[in-house]
Amino acid sequence: MIPLDQNKLNFKSGLYVVSTPIGNLMDITLNAIEILKNSDLILCEDTRISKKVLERHNINNKSLLAYHKFSEKKSLGKIIQLLENKKKVSIISDAGTPCISDPGNILINECVDRDISIYSIPGPSSVVSAVSISGFSDKFIFYGFFPEKAKDIKKDLEILSKLNLTIVFFISAKKFKRSSIYLEKYFLDRKILICKELTKMYEQHFRLNISKISEFNTELRGEITLVISQKFKNESENKLNEQDKKKIKKLMKKLSIKDIVTEIKKNKDIAKKEIYNYCLKLKNEK
Repeated sequence: MIPLDQNKLNFKSGLYVVSTPIGNLMDITLNAIEILKNSDLILCEDTRISKKVLERHNINNKSLLAYHKFSEKKSLGKIIQLLENKKKVSIISDAGTPCISDPGNILINECVDRDISIYSIPGPSSVVSAVSISGFSDKFIFYGFFPEKAKDIKKDLEILSKLNLTIVFFISAKKFKRSSIYLEKYFLDRKILICKELTKMYEQHFRLNISKISEFNTELRGEITLVISQKFKNESENKLNEQDKKKIKKLMKKLSIKDIVTEIKKNKDIAKKEIYNYCLKLKNEK
């Protein structure tokens, strides 16, 4: 292993994208600590949150600058001037890696345009952490924060539902409850892992079939990480026949869609999504 004092000799000017803990403050690399100690300026998403991490690791006499989505463009000129004067600038977010569903891309692109050196200092990731404990396929796609508008939710989830990959979302607990209907519609035959407070004392995981998501009543707060499984090969590819469709039309008059899915599945090896989508089609035709 290269001694830390030798790392100091090799510490060049430029922009350092530094990963910080996603929960437990001990989850930070020795390299990240050393670089933050030697930075001329540290850009922080929220200086109040960043100070807790910095003080925990005895990084006390640093110049901090608030750098969030509302100040990215305003601060850009000052930061670029420092970098062009061969200073060492680090950017950190409240948790995890900057520029991944966090501010930083505007600065990165400006550095690329001006041929300013950029260095990645890796560390904890809620995305990788959640996928690693999911038991789902390690071939995954990270979407980021769940779509805001209903039209974007429908458009994007329709596309994502066709991918036979693990899919990871960030979402607020409040929005999760409202969005469960969309998860059920587009990923009905998949499984889901709900991760809360990753690496913290009160870390929680909830595993369930998405077909049961409407029954999930655990109260959640804050930001959560959702991991949706890949498609499973053992799901039936059979289609509804005309007899099945006639039966469903009759059942629509007296049962909920959920109950119809259960009823049809009793004696038929048909994918739940196939039944569910046909019920929705009938409902929309009324």
